[in-house]
This record gives sequence, C-alpha cells and structure tokens, in this order.
Amino acid sequence: MNFLPTVDLSIGDLRMPFNEEVKYCLLSISVTLFLIAMGILVWQLYRYCSQAPKGPVDDLLSSDGKPAKTGDFHTETQRPNFKVEKLHEEAQRLSRCLSMGSHVELPSLGNQLEEEVKGSLRFSLYYDQLQSRLVITVLEALVLPVRDFSRSVDPFVRVRLLWARHDDEEEEKGEQSSPSLKCVLHEWQTHMVKDNSSPTFGDQFSCSLEEEDVPHTTVRFEVRDFDKFSRHGFLGEVRVSLCDMNISYPLEVLEDLQTPQKDMVGEVLLSLKYLHTLQRLEVGLLKIRALPQPSKIDKVQLYARISVLCNQFKLRHQKSTTKTLCEVTVFNEVMMFTLPDPLIRACCIVVSVYEIHAARKSSKRLVGQVTFGKGKSSEDEHWSLMMRSICQPIAKWHPLLI
Repeated sequence: MNFLPTVDLSIGDLRMPFNEEVKYCLLSISVTLFLIAMGILVWQLYRYCSQAPKGPVDDLLSSDGKPAKTGDFHTETQRPNFKVEKLHEEAQRLSRCLSMGSHVELPSLGNQLEEEVKGSLRFSLYYDQLQSRLVITVLEALVLPVRDFSRSVDPFVRVRLLWARHDDEEEEKGEQSSPSLKCVLHEWQTHMVKDNSSPTFGDQFSCSLEEEDVPHTTVRFEVRDFDKFSRHGFLGEVRVSLCDMNISYPLEVLEDLQTPQKDMVGEVLLSLKYLHTLQRLEVGLLKIRALPQPSKIDKVQLYARISVLCNQFKLRHQKSTTKTLCEVTVFNEVMMFTLPDPLIRACCIVVSVYEIHAARKSSKRLVGQVTFGKGKSSEDEHWSLMMRSICQPIAKWHPLLI
C-alpha cells in the first residue's frame, strides 16, 4: 500500500499572500482605531469624574438649567417607545413646574378673594303658587371692591338653586348621610357689566318648583369678577333660605355680601396607592354618592376627571367612563400616573365630577370637586396614610363640594 507523504510545517514557514505595503497599511489602520477607542474612553472617564453629584430634583434637569432629555412624566396608557420630541416636551413642562417652587396651595374659595369682602346685592324673590313657579330677579350690586392691578371690576352674578332632601325621606330610606347634602336644581348667570362697581343687572330667571320643595330650597347668589384670561374672581356671596321668607308676593331684599362657602353636594369614595419602586400613583374611583334631582325625567350621566396638580399647574389628567346617575353610582376604575419622587411629595389631586344629559345636546355641568394632597403647611389624612402604606390601596370617602 502506498501512503501520501506527510508535510511538516511550522508557524514560521506560513506566509500571508500580501506584499509588505498591504501589511503595513492594515497595521496602521488597527493602531489608529485602537488610539481612537482609547481617546473616547479617556474622555468619558474625564466627564464622569468632573460631573458634580446631583440630587433627586437635579436629575430631572441638565447642568445648564434646561430640561434633561432623559426625564419623563407620562401616564401608563402611553406607549413605551414614544418619540424623543414628545419626551422633551414633557420634560420642559416638568421643569417649569419644578422651577415654580415646592409649595402647593390647595384651591379654595377663600384664597380666591383678592380683597376684603364688602358691598351688597339687591334682588327680588316671588313664588307663584298657581303655576308652581319660582321667579328670581337680580336687580343691582352696590359698592363692589375693585382690583388693585386694574383699578376696575367687571361683575356678574351666578345664581344657584340648591335643594336639600326632606328629613323624613332620609329616615324612611334608613340613611345616615350628612343633613347638609344638597343638589343643584338650576343654575343661571347674569350678563357682565364692564368697569362698574355698582352695576345694574335686571336679569330675571324662573323655574318650576313644587310647593312642598320650597321650604327645603336655598338660593345662592355668587358675585364674581369676570376675567378673560384667568379664573373669575370671587367678590362675595348671598344665601337665602326660602323656608324663612314669605314670597307669595314679590319680595325685594338687600343683603350684604358674605365670604363664600362651599356646599356639600355628594361624596366620592377614592382609593390611593403609590408604588415607590415604580414611582407610580394609582387613583381608584370607586363610588360617587349624590342626590338625584327630584323632578328629573331624562337620564343624567356622570363622569369624573382626575387631575394631578403641582403648584396649581396641571401636569396630567384622565377621564373616567360615563355612568347613569343614581343614589350611589359605581365606577370601580383605576387611573395610573407616573410621578417622580420630588413631585409625589409636593402635589395634589383634583377630582371634578360632571353631569351630562343624554336627551339634550347641552354642554357638561360641574357637579362638584374634591381636592386633596400634600402641601407645605398641611397634609391630607388620606394622603399621609397612602405614603405610609406599602403597596396597599387605602380607600376613604371625600366630600364633593361646589
């Protein structure tokens, strides 16, 4: 048998099929790439070492005070792969909010009063027993305060007709709800009189009202200052309970303005849960308890709008589905918000409840609002319980005010 001869080759005997020029070119390219990589590594180490340590709030902003492109504020319903432009826009909104400070003042009627309450309101009331109709006439306002910055006032009057349930009806239903629970039967607004501290209105409003409901009805006159670019200012209010007055004939009344007070028109059962690791706030809208209007024929639907505010700057909001109004309207919905740790320690939640009529093509009407959260001076009990709990939802009833 014939065998092929074996060839013994060493590494030194191997030769690359390139000439010397190509070999030196490849070597120079390799050395150049290695030097570039080392330069990048040195530059990154230098930037890391020269960068000052940042706090939790500074992480949201870049070193020159501009919004960092890595910061974000979004709801859980957004897609994770959103565009960089939208992320940068959200970071700008967040930085503007943080630059306003860390103090949060919860919105209320009291802090909207710019001047000491003064002035008076003249109006007339009349109840027609034959037609079961209530007639309200807003006549004039006297000696209203003017704004400091404009030295003028543009007043108008908003009229609300509030109805409270009879005590015997509550006993028959076995309810132990607050006796101050009311509902808004009707709401009107006069025309605005420009630049006049003693305006004459002469607006007349009327509605059908059963005689048995008259003693349980209160008329609330809110005198406001019109503002085209901001929230209308409160100048004062007048409340008149019809049970204390004989209005079987036209009765003209002159009353001094008083400090505005809110009325309780219902209750909202809310649950709160904050996940510290995920920096996620979960607001659960469970139930809404409100009085249905006594003479409502068409169906009324409710929905809630939950907003997250920081220094009265609205960051994000979500809206619930619509439900038919009843004594206790059940929602059982959870809204989720992603909030960085600095914001969760200085923000508040505003729940606004609106009603819409299915049969009408009218706009929505505000039923009431719930405002709670943490401020610099005071902290809501529900909010503090949520911050102390570990991944456990905390439920609590809140009064619905208007």
